Amino acid sequence: MEYTKFDKLIHLGIITIEKLVLVFIVAGTVWAAGFDILAMFDTQNKMALSDLFLLFIYAEILGMVGAFYKDSRIPVTLPLIIAMTALTRMIVLTTKGSDPIDVVYESLGILILAISALIISYKDKLSLQKRKEYKDIEKEGE
Repeated sequence: MEYTKFDKLIHLGIITIEKLVLVFIVAGTVWAAGFDILAMFDTQNKMALSDLFLLFIYAEILGMVGAFYKDSRIPVTLPLIIAMTALTRMIVLTTKGSDPIDVVYESLGILILAISALIISYKDKLSLQKRKEYKDIEKEGE
């Protein structure tokens, strides 16, 4: 399939917009993390576990952007890990005085996300193995 100059221009425009959005995500994440870190030192004598989870979420978002720049694709497991961390943070923040069934539901949500991440990483491992075997077969055919 041959691409026209217009097709190449559209592709370049989309990639440029994508990179600008990723830079905005990184800047916003660093900005939010900076404000939260300053707030942690201003309002508390010690750092709470929920604060550490929040910082971990920021780090995972930055890692996801870094993974996208490295491979030009976002591994699906990273957003699942971010969601698990967010649910864990919510459990830590809201456990006191909340209905115990809510904690069970949130824990089940984490379990479902963890099983999903396990299945997806296993599937990715199988597809990478199949791709390698296919390339090996192509090399033998040459």
